[in-house]
Amino acid sequence: HIRSGTLVEYGAVSEQNLVMATRESGRLAAFNVQAWLKEHRHELVPPVGNKLLFDGEFKVMIVAGPNQRRDYHIEDGEEWFYQFVGDMTLKVVQGGEFYDVEISEGSTFCLPPNIPHSPQRTPGSIGIVVERKRREGELDTLRWYCDTCKSVLYEETFFCSDLVKDLPPIIQRYKSNREHRICKQCSWEDVS
Repeated sequence: HIRSGTLVEYGAVSEQNLVMATRESGRLAAFNVQAWLKEHRHELVPPVGNKLLFDGEFKVMIVAGPNQRRDYHIEDGEEWFYQFVGDMTLKVVQGGEFYDVEISEGSTFCLPPNIPHSPQRTPGSIGIVVERKRREGELDTLRWYCDTCKSVLYEETFFCSDLVKDLPPIIQRYKSNREHRICKQCSWEDVS
């Protein structure tokens, strides 16, 4: 239903999280990404650089660079990437092979489910990422790998309700505990 004010409430979505569907004379209207960026670009800061634009069946996020995190994200659903401004590299691990998927400005890519991935965004870059809402019982994982032998250094599994809020504490736990950052196979240490 349409609420009075400047935003539309759709189902259980709160006004705080819904900026893509706007109200204009009581009707749904298109959302101008460029206008939003002019006003909110300063809010897209590391370590995540992410702002949730729409939180319904699909979660639509705008993500800015720089983003050079070392963690890999794993989820049960697909993720759709559109590179709006600048280029990005999506580091992936598939069948034990580590490689990069280059996503240039104006390009799109759909990542299959359960593929460990680490978005690496250049300074000034802007992308849009679409994920589906997590289903009951689905858990995400944040994982770090050894640079030398590619063994898993550390990982945490969690229910993801909001990447912007859920990821920073996990990243902080990894960075603040040296034992998490030392490879048990070859003794390499992540000092980043």
